[in-house]
Parts: sequence; C-alpha cells; structure tokens
Amino acid sequence: MSDLLRKVREAAKNCGCGHHHDISIELIDTEPGALGRAATYSKSKKWQTVGIVSDEVIYNLFGERLRKKLHEAGIQTELCKVRSDEQGDVVADEQAIVQVMVDIPITVDAYVVLGSGTLHDIVRFVSSRVGKPFVSVPTAPSVDGFTSAGAPIILRGFKQTIYTGAPVALFADPDIYGKAPQTMVAAGFGDMIGKHTSLFDWKFSHAVGGEAYCPATAALTRETLQWCEDAQESISAGSEEGVKRLMEALLLSGLAMLLFGASHPASGAEHHLSHDWEMELLRRKSKQLLHGAKVGVACAIIAEKYSEWRPDVELTGVPGLVEALDALPSSDSLRARLRDVGGPTTAAELGIEKELVKASLLRAHTHRVGRNTLLKRHNEGHS
Repeated sequence: MSDLLRKVREAAKNCGCGHHHDISIELIDTEPGALGRAATYSKSKKWQTVGIVSDEVIYNLFGERLRKKLHEAGIQTELCKVRSDEQGDVVADEQAIVQVMVDIPITVDAYVVLGSGTLHDIVRFVSSRVGKPFVSVPTAPSVDGFTSAGAPIILRGFKQTIYTGAPVALFADPDIYGKAPQTMVAAGFGDMIGKHTSLFDWKFSHAVGGEAYCPATAALTRETLQWCEDAQESISAGSEEGVKRLMEALLLSGLAMLLFGASHPASGAEHHLSHDWEMELLRRKSKQLLHGAKVGVACAIIAEKYSEWRPDVELTGVPGLVEALDALPSSDSLRARLRDVGGPTTAAELGIEKELVKASLLRAHTHRVGRNTLLKRHNEGHS
C-alpha cells in the first residue's frame, strides 16, 4: 500500500543536494476498498470525532458511504458541504475557508476531505491553521496536489500558493476515482503533461536565477511523467489499469513536491499562465475551468513560445540549457496527446480568447515572485 512512499524515499536516499524535506504522510492506499480503510485508519489513531469536508455533488455520490464506515468504526462525524459560488463552482477562497471553520467545530480530532483538488486546498489550509491533521480521499485523478503541502488559495481575487501541510494518510479507492468522468481524467493527464515545461523552467531557474535544485526529485518527476505517458493508450480508453496509473503518477508528482519542499518540480510558466486565466475568470464572474485542462493547454502554448525564444536561452551561455530546451516536445505533439485522451488542446477550445492569452503571457510571471522562469526572463530582459 505504501509502494509510492517507498519509491520517493528510495529516490532521495543517495541524493546530497540538501533540499529534502521529511515525508510526513504515513500511508497511501490506492487499492479497492480503500474507502473503508480510511475509517480503520482513523480508528487506529484513536480519533473520536472527525470533520468530513466535501461538496454537494460528491457527498451525494460517496459521502454517506464514508460517514457510515466511520460510524461503524465508532467515530463521530461533523459535516461541511462547501457551497459553490454563483457560477456553480467550488472555489478555494476566504468564504470557503471560513465556512469550513464555522461548520466544523475546532474540537474535532481531524478532518477527512472527500473530493477534488480544490476541496483539498481548502482543508489543507484550515487544518494547518487549527493544528489538526487531515486525511485525503480523492475522488478523481484530476490534479497532482493531493499529496503536496502547497495550498493555492484565492485571497482578494489573487491566487497565491501557501505552504501548509500534507495529509497524514491518503485513501484513493479505484471503486470511487475509477468512476470519474473522462473530462477529469483528461484534466489529470493535462496536469501531468505540464511537467515537460515545469522541469525545463526549474532547470533554467536554477542555472540562471540560482534557485535551489534537486537532481533526484527532478529525475523522479521526469520518470513519473514518462511512466504516465507510456500508459496514454489505456488512459485514453478509460481502462481500470490506465486510470490507476494516472492516479498514482499524480500522487508521485505531489510527493516529489513534498520531498523538495516547494512546487518547482511540477509547476512552471504553464501553471502561472493557468493561474492568470483562473483569476481573470473569477474577476469576470465566469465559470471556472478544470485546473489540469488549463495546464495542459498552457503547456503547449509555453512549449511553442519557448521554442521561439531559443535565442534567450543561447544568450545565457549555460551549458546544457539549449539541449534541455530542444528536448521539449513540440506544441503539436503535446496537443496530440491531449486530444487523444479527450481533453481540450487550445485556448479557444477552453473558451479563452486570444487577447487574454496574449495578456497572460505578458504578466503571468509576476504572480510568482522569485520564480526565474524563461517566461520571466523573456518579459523582463536579460539584465
């Protein structure tokens, strides 16, 4: 059940980069029946009361089953179904955070989050602030943040990632996440595809901006990306094996971020572009788009731009950077992969107009101060 944890610890064992953080997650279970074992685990921790956090749709599908398992284990429950906004979206913002803190008494022993990456971000923030652990029960292979410690939160309309804490345990039941619609599967694949440009940006920011770098974490992330892409056919078909491979790849990517202590391995300019679109849609009061769908499309856009900006990389004079850039897949090949799994391939397919893409390319780098991506270098010059 903890093969993923062992894999990450093995990858870090012989690395002397000095940037590794402890993996605080005790258990990862991705086998059938994991939902019931979330209750068994909670009992083993001697928790008397836990707060379940979900949303209306997910709770109606799986919530009562989880609550029954917990009650059968002798554990009382409090419940918060995070309300959606006027557009029908659950957003990780101040209102959602306050709702969880109001609906669930601070006296609970722990939280159990049942649902999407957004719900995990909300609970991750709340649990860190009140000093209570949380258990993750993801319901779709849609993002790589389930096992990470970063919580992207919208505060006063601006998205910022706050370092909080990882779950103490994760129970991903294929009987649950295997029922996720293909749109969410495609979004998870898009989030993984984004590692192509994030890994280049990390290498670039280390070489040019002096940012911390861990070869072992980078290698683990690249290996996980390849492992996921190797299963593209089965993921596209929605097979049990393919969807499980995707979920475990996403969990490994999150563990890589946790190991390094920051999101560099999995988040570069493609995520900054995605975040800019998200904030603009919130400002417009438009319906939100799936995170991974945006990241996949943004990755293809960034790959295309980075190819055009090859002279910027050549001017650095840093050995190996041009070769790393040339190793990036073409934007056409990335879009072909996204299309194959049933995801959007262009900004237009997402409903994002050319003007917003152009504006985002000029300002997205400003959302993460201190990240020295090629996007930032191109926009701000070479001084």
